[in-house]
Amino acid sequence: MLRLTWVQPEDLVGHELAQARQDGRDATAVATRWRSAGGWEAPPRAGASPEPASRYLRLLAEDLLDELAAMPCPTADREPTDLAAIKARCPDWPATRHTDITPDRLEAAWLGRAAGCLLGKPVEKLPLDAIREIGRATGNWPLTGYFTARGLPADLAARHPWNRRSAATSLAENIDGMPEDDDLNYPLLNLLLLQHHGRDFTTADVARVWLDELPAGRTFTAERLAYGNLLAGLEPPDTARHRNPFREWIGALIRADVHGWTNPGDPGAAAEQAHRDATLTHTANGVYAAMFTAAVVATAAAGTHDVHACLAAGLTVVPPGSRLAMAVRHAVDLARAHADFDAVVDALHAAHAGHHWVHAVPNTALLAAALTHADGDFTTSIRGAVAGGLDTDSVGAAAGSVAALLAGSPGALPERWTAPLKNRLATSVGDFHGTGFDTLAQLTHRLAHREAPRP
Repeated sequence: MLRLTWVQPEDLVGHELAQARQDGRDATAVATRWRSAGGWEAPPRAGASPEPASRYLRLLAEDLLDELAAMPCPTADREPTDLAAIKARCPDWPATRHTDITPDRLEAAWLGRAAGCLLGKPVEKLPLDAIREIGRATGNWPLTGYFTARGLPADLAARHPWNRRSAATSLAENIDGMPEDDDLNYPLLNLLLLQHHGRDFTTADVARVWLDELPAGRTFTAERLAYGNLLAGLEPPDTARHRNPFREWIGALIRADVHGWTNPGDPGAAAEQAHRDATLTHTANGVYAAMFTAAVVATAAAGTHDVHACLAAGLTVVPPGSRLAMAVRHAVDLARAHADFDAVVDALHAAHAGHHWVHAVPNTALLAAALTHADGDFTTSIRGAVAGGLDTDSVGAAAGSVAALLAGSPGALPERWTAPLKNRLATSVGDFHGTGFDTLAQLTHRLAHREAPRP
């Protein structure tokens, strides 16, 4: 029996009810009807429930999703998705500026993104206590290297199984180059986007590149639903809104780095590119997470600011009253207040207990906390991002990109992280399979030095 994840209507209702609680819609009556009919809560970790629903329950799920979508949202004015409305709520939106970036710095960024992603891959979907138990049991806590099964007690391995798709390629004893991951596939897609359509690409151009180059099976959550909406004939921005309860999750954030890498020193331009990309699949805080990350990356790419200035630049492109901005500010304050990063993580988990582990708000907060606490150090940045126990590979990748840009060159990154990558990337995107990070850096450098935006 095929149970395609992240698309079954009966599994989407619980997620949309959670989204309604977060954005202030009163969905009590809908929730009562759903549960009275035998509907279930959203699967907490997996993308689909074990068994399909009856035809009646599936049809009811579709009707309820449409009813929930029609409800007025009280946070809509405070958390707009339209770019002009976002900029109108950002009093410190950065002025246009552009600096140069070297291929060395870009190669470091690619390597850092890959290493942070790879560190988090085998423990993706594991709860926080499991990650801590595994690290401590193998003498790897705080994390000083990639996760390993060597020395892991059998009972602990049985209680907390590795991510089944990743362990064979991402445990220290198994790593042989960078394995395929969506956190690296999307940057590759964005290279193709900029090569084919330039800096003035539209959201429709993003959709065209996806349909041409991205296998549907390599999409997840909001991206998978938006992909299906495209195939059903919907156009952006409806692709992000139609029966898509994942529209404020992390998917747009993981696509943001190339927009920052190709706009070094120009966080505003990076954020605008990220917005056009993100609105294919996301709204409001899901879009802000991408804009924030792109602006942080662009500022780090200039090589003239510390990590704290980079995070501050990221906040200039996010509406200050939004849930994401408030979460980031809280996370930065926590990271400054506690010497023990585990205490920071515990406080973040308590603050965001009502969110799914893939939601953009807690994950962006964790990213900001990890970078703040590490004060620019590469190893401390990626291990904090992964030790936070949310979307481990995605936050690890984003933290690795920023910290590596600050480090400035591949040689400034510890070899224990970069050597196992063997300058080789696996992917199903385009002709990039087996490409080296040095080659990717040269391609990115050419895109960064096309005609730069000017005032």
